[in-house]
Amino acid sequence: VQLQASGGGSVQTGGSLKLSCAASGRDFSTYALGWLRATPGTEREYVASIGWSADNTYYADSVRGRFTISRDNAKKVVYLQMNNLNVEDTAIYYCATSWGVGTTPLDVGPGTQVTVSS
Repeated sequence: VQLQASGGGSVQTGGSLKLSCAASGRDFSTYALGWLRATPGTEREYVASIGWSADNTYYADSVRGRFTISRDNAKKVVYLQMNNLNVEDTAIYYCATSWGVGTTPLDVGPGTQVTVSS
């Protein structure tokens, strides 16, 4: 599966952004989908993940209650709505496929930069 994330940008603390990730290739609906993020010197970590039927989700403690992951299997798109952003959310965000919610990523697309300033 080929993935392409978009929607990153620069916002101030408390602002919102919505990331989108368009997929092409193999059967999109088969896979769990997720968003990971990384900052310089750190490994990528899961921010959120959603199962193929969208009834199973995972959120990192640091974003739970502020971020919402969703997917549209017909459009082959996964979204990440990010609200109440803070400077610690500054990172490169990547979308990825996996076999299960929050499991080892299979395909990872190019990242999109999110910068939050105070």
